[in-house]
Amino acid sequence: MPLYMDIHNIIAGVSAEDVAKAHAADLQTEAGYEVRYLRYWVNEPLGKVFCLVEAPSAAAASTVHREAHGLVADEIFQVQEGV
Repeated sequence: MPLYMDIHNIIAGVSAEDVAKAHAADLQTEAGYEVRYLRYWVNEPLGKVFCLVEAPSAAAASTVHREAHGLVADEIFQVQEGV
């Protein structure tokens, strides 16, 4: 399954608590799309959120975000995990 990293730029700011809630919503939505949101990182001062996801496509990963909470990523890249 391809692996993707997405980037959210939240201009109004973001809290780790809000991101945790959004991630929980992703986890409740993902199964219907063969998607698995694995991890996320938050930079509160810069309003940045990064999500690591296994998905059949970038579009499938984006659809889960859209349906779960509406916070679609600004960018999404297919990545390979290194050692």
